[in-house]
Amino acid sequence: MKRFWKQVTIQGNGIALDGKPVRTPGRAPLVLPTPALAEAVADEWRTVEGDIDPRAMPLTGLANAAVDRVAPDTAAFAASLARYGESDLLYYRAELPEPLVERQVAAWDPLLEWARRRYDVHFETATGVMHRAQPPATVARLGDAVAALDAFRLAGLSPIVTVSGSLVAALALIQGAADAETVWHAARIDEDWQTEMWGEDDLATQARDAHRADFMAGARFLSLL
Repeated sequence: MKRFWKQVTIQGNGIALDGKPVRTPGRAPLVLPTPALAEAVADEWRTVEGDIDPRAMPLTGLANAAVDRVAPDTAAFAASLARYGESDLLYYRAELPEPLVERQVAAWDPLLEWARRRYDVHFETATGVMHRAQPPATVARLGDAVAALDAFRLAGLSPIVTVSGSLVAALALIQGAADAETVWHAARIDEDWQTEMWGEDDLATQARDAHRADFMAGARFLSLL
């Protein structure tokens, strides 16, 4: 679809094109929870030139997801994200080489320590990739933290969790205990190590850039709530 509107305005935190309200793909009114997010979403519509490219409108996409996908059953969506707490990236450490182990310790241990203090939980870490069960109380408390979020925060948290593979790091970000760049680089330690050792091809670069765009869109979305 090509751009057909001349003016983008905000009406009660909803987006209007030439005075007509924007609706989600599910035909619900696209109304944002904060003026800051409404303004940022409106800016995405203002900058459209020619064809509409959803990839260039990530905040709009996350808002649509919050309304159409998350809000109808926030408990189920929260539970799907909470499952990452059972096998979080930060639990599984390399045994060797030592420089990689040191990078993981430096980046991951502070995030786990923050979560221990914040949620009064214990984590089981392991070397290798074999599953290590976490204490039921840990899984439950992380799940409760996710379940307490509203539909828009769950929508913003989703790409951070799924791209990073870490619920703990994502919770640190949403709680303000870590910034987006810190969490991104923590999540990329293993991949960046492999790149340093063996180089990176074009497909891997494209995938990394796409993942970063999704991740940072989620972080910005959350910052505007």
